[in-house]
Amino acid sequence: MTRRKLALLTGLALLAFAGNSLLCRAALRESQIDAASFTAMRLCSGALVLYLLVRARPGLPAGQGSWASALALFAYAAAFSFAYLSLPAGTGALLLFGAVQASMIAWGYIKGERLRGLQLAGLTLAIGGLVGLLLPGLSAPPLVGSLLMIGAGVAWGAYSLRGKGAGDPTRVTAGNFLRTVPMALLLSALTLSQARVDAAGTAYAVASGAITSGLGYALWYGALPALRSSTAATLQLSVPVIAAVGGIVLLGEPPTLRLLLAALAILGGIGLVIRSR
Repeated sequence: MTRRKLALLTGLALLAFAGNSLLCRAALRESQIDAASFTAMRLCSGALVLYLLVRARPGLPAGQGSWASALALFAYAAAFSFAYLSLPAGTGALLLFGAVQASMIAWGYIKGERLRGLQLAGLTLAIGGLVGLLLPGLSAPPLVGSLLMIGAGVAWGAYSLRGKGAGDPTRVTAGNFLRTVPMALLLSALTLSQARVDAAGTAYAVASGAITSGLGYALWYGALPALRSSTAATLQLSVPVIAAVGGIVLLGEPPTLRLLLAALAILGGIGLVIRSR
């Protein structure tokens, strides 16, 4: 793969990941769709696109996913949607990716990896940034939404850890998305009395599932083999920044000094851990 193609695939994938936050926040703020319906439409449309991609590429290596991974994927998607009922796009993306990386670092520590020097300093800085972001105050994000997004990040971290060595990433992701469909339909059934759907919300949800989730993951997995693991992890730290800029430019969300300082601490701290490993 040429460097230009690698840069293009990587850039498009990172834009897609940030786009998930922007689309979800826009849908729940500017349309009538409810969080459960958004989640169901996102997962179903993502499953369809990934299924079609796998069918179009029959030479892919083996891999089919699992129900445990699908449950983690569903938990991420549901908590993500309900969190964005109250969180701005940039704050949500920062909490999400901070929780993803922190949970994976914590799991490595439990499994015997030890942090030293800059790694320990980086983790301390990241935790301090997270605490500072959530401390009570006029510019603090809503606590319930923040806790939901942190939970979404932990679920995504668990999903990522389970995916290591599970087979071809595209096939595995397609299999896991397909398994989330009955879970998503059950969630919709349980919240049927509160269901609200309109054309704009449906368009946002389908775009989130088909484009920024399904195609976004396919692009990322296409680029991932050519990237060093530390480089890939570091590049993902740009997603909250892209989402925050998108939220300001496209959704009119006001920037705050608290968010800026927290982003510098969380992303800078995690970056130190990743680069020092």
